[in-house]
Amino acid sequence: MAIAIEQGGKPGASMHAHEYLAFRLGNEEYGIDIRKVQELRGYDAVTGIANTPDFIKGVVNLRGIIVPIVDMRIKFNLSTPTYDQFTVVVVLNIGARVIGMVVDSVSDVINLDAGQVKPAPEFGSAVQTEYLIGLGTLDERMIILVDIDRLMSSSDMGLINALAQ
Repeated sequence: MAIAIEQGGKPGASMHAHEYLAFRLGNEEYGIDIRKVQELRGYDAVTGIANTPDFIKGVVNLRGIIVPIVDMRIKFNLSTPTYDQFTVVVVLNIGARVIGMVVDSVSDVINLDAGQVKPAPEFGSAVQTEYLIGLGTLDERMIILVDIDRLMSSSDMGLINALAQ
């Protein structure tokens, strides 16, 4: 089952607020710019591609487009992933490419203004800070905000460029 994501701001929303899709990887909550999200899909079988890194699970045919599927749990070394009814593939539009990103679950779309986003500290993390926008705070939640464009177009993900062409 796929869920289309309607893009665009809410009427009356602050021009400085940004919407993020919140999702879980392991015990942490992450967020990416909602404008990069095309749709959400349940995890289905993928066609494996030989000689790709472990985090590239393979490809799927999405309405005639061959889409590489990246398991972010493997990419960030967050234990052995399990695939269940909560596992979600977030289909992203990155530049001219369509990429699927496997996550443990998706929770909601959150709205953060500039005052709710703090710079990412320098710390030993699964996510290198160069790919972080910052840390978003919403009530008691802390969301790691990922610059998904920079991450997916980084040199270690360069194989995706070759697969997506």
